[in-house]
Amino acid sequence: MAIRYPNGKKYVPVQKLGQQKKTNLSFSNRGKTLEDELNETNEFYLSRSMAVIHKKPVPIQVVNVNYPARSAAVITEAYFRTPSTTDYNGLWKGKYIDFEAKETKSATSFPLQNIHEHQVNHMKSVSKQGGITFFILKFTSLDRYFITPYVFFEKYWERMISGGRKSITLDEVMEMSTEIKPGFNPRLDYLQAVSALAASYETIERQEDV
Repeated sequence: MAIRYPNGKKYVPVQKLGQQKKTNLSFSNRGKTLEDELNETNEFYLSRSMAVIHKKPVPIQVVNVNYPARSAAVITEAYFRTPSTTDYNGLWKGKYIDFEAKETKSATSFPLQNIHEHQVNHMKSVSKQGGITFFILKFTSLDRYFITPYVFFEKYWERMISGGRKSITLDEVMEMSTEIKPGFNPRLDYLQAVSALAASYETIERQEDV
């Protein structure tokens, strides 16, 4: 099926890293992508009334459909109706949560080409309205996960826009992020890090009010 962006450019899907051969991973997690892990974690949160967070659906405009059989329909061409924003959003303890999930095979840096300008603009708007917005970054070759707050990420994005390096080094990610240790159930208990992030936001707001 051919899916195109609103400007007509063809969408080329990125191969899911979770489908590639992995080493040093538990058997139960083998073959799972970051999206799979987060979806399972969000189901765990929902089932225990801890948070209501879902993956955002991506609206598409269907252009062509083939009917190889009377009981079957195959979409052969479609367009994204609007540019996507971030992957997940929802509510946690009365607070709005909005985040993007990204994976990289690199063991030394995170490439900023994986992030789009309209996503950054969206996160900036959410942050201005008091929402909690961040990235969950997965270094697949290291099996390491990080929550990176948008307020810290922004300067590295601006560095790239100004002509600087087009990636964030692992050391920089570690410095500005909270590392999530994967577990069994939930697989990625990221709400613990979000709780600390929310507390830091409240501290900054109190300092600004003084």
